Amino acid sequence: MRGPLLAAAGGAMGGAGGPLARTIRDKLTAALQPTHLEVRDDSPRHGGPPGAETHFGVLVVSGRFAGLPLLQRHRLVHEALQAELAGPLHALQVIARTPEQWQRDPRAPPAPPCLGGSKREQRRG
Repeated sequence: MRGPLLAAAGGAMGGAGGPLARTIRDKLTAALQPTHLEVRDDSPRHGGPPGAETHFGVLVVSGRFAGLPLLQRHRLVHEALQAELAGPLHALQVIARTPEQWQRDPRAPPAPPCLGGSKREQRRG
């Protein structure tokens, strides 16, 4: 995953990152008991002020996802981060896998490119 990697499970969930990154890590850990967790802060790629925590990507590997379709897995992540998604968190890329899926293929797809601007700006083509 591109961007600063802020947490990785397997016992090594250090305190790296800002307050929102730590909150995301803590809430996903409590809600999903992941065997692997990566939290990536993509905010600097989106032109916000220094220190802004608005755009994140998470890779969550959890046994709680077993038997669930992808949409339900994403809902579990969104439920855990409900307050953050209603406030400071503007964008969240979610990769949600079972331990078996992660064992078969422990690679994360690259982060989507930032298209720049905002919805309020008109793009010229």
